[in-house]
Order: sequence, then structure tokens, then C-alpha cells
Amino acid sequence: MNREIIRQHIYVSGRVQGVGFRFRAMQFANQLKLAGWVRNLDDGRVEMEVEGEREKIDHLFEILKGDRFIRVDSYEADLIPVRYESVFQIR
Repeated sequence: MNREIIRQHIYVSGRVQGVGFRFRAMQFANQLKLAGWVRNLDDGRVEMEVEGEREKIDHLFEILKGDRFIRVDSYEADLIPVRYESVFQIR
């Protein structure tokens, strides 16, 4: 298994505001030992940066997409430089 650490800058669209998305993202990211942040945008999307093993980041999104209140219609993810942070927080 490849344990390379990556960081992704992500925009998430769908029913992602007012449904606990940020709290759930922080909760599960911390359980998965991922770092970064999440925040709401004025246009209804959520913006995130997530850092950790790719498999764990993918798993985070599988958990979020499986939540009964959250609906992820689409997300755009770009690789950005790793910052070696140790916490995940809501902004």
C-alpha cells in the first residue's frame, strides 16, 4: 500500500450546507488522522483542504457521501503542496 502523504484542495457541491457537513468532515477527518480545514462558501458549496494518505482521503469522502443528510453532487479536487499539519478544523 502506498502511504504517500498528499494534500488536496476541494470544492464540494450539493446539499452540503445546513446538514452538518463541516462537523462530520472534521469528526471523521480526525478519526482518520487527516489534517486540514473545511468552510462554507457564499455560493452554497463547501471548500476544503485535506492532507493525509490518499486512501484515507478517499475513505473520508465515501463516509460523507453515505451520510443520509448530506448529498454530494460533485466535487473538484486539485493536488497542492503538503503543509505537514496535524489537525483538521472548521473555518
